[in-house]
Amino acid sequence: MTLPDTRTRIQDTAATLFRRNGYASTGLKRIAAESSAPFGSIYHFFPGGKQQLAEETIRTAGREYGRLVLALLESVPDPLESIEHAFATAAENLAATDYADACPIATVALEVASTNDPLRLATARVFDEWVQAGTDWFGRWVPDAESARSLAYTMIMVLEGAFILARAARAPDPLLVAGHSMSQLARAAMD
Repeated sequence: MTLPDTRTRIQDTAATLFRRNGYASTGLKRIAAESSAPFGSIYHFFPGGKQQLAEETIRTAGREYGRLVLALLESVPDPLESIEHAFATAAENLAATDYADACPIATVALEVASTNDPLRLATARVFDEWVQAGTDWFGRWVPDAESARSLAYTMIMVLEGAFILARAARAPDPLLVAGHSMSQLARAAMD
């Protein structure tokens, strides 16, 4: 098995460390060590240093996570069942990482919202992309565009809140309850 290229390893490692520890608590030396990359290669690929690495990682991880969630939603034909399935899968994945790996964006978003405008904007753009993708997905069953957009926002907010509660409790229950609640909200909008 071949390792991903150095740039990809650096970005993947940064994504994991930012998600688990936050932006401020993740140093470049640790990223280099855990990605098995020479320290200088970080500045070779990311001349803007940690901030550039974080911005690019947020964009990349955000897109990948958005695609993952949509794939989960598409994996079950019934939209209401697919919502519960997606939340249940998130609960399984979170438990499998010993409650360390939740949303790849939220940890950084919370940390930098009032301290680092470029990173705040990067996280905001990812959330906007997710809202649009969710609006498009819900729009297949909810004819009112405003209601579909409201459901997309709500799903993201419910998922993020459930991740926080599940990590704190070290239990999947908040995600399972959130999935059921989100499914009920969607049912009401579809009726």
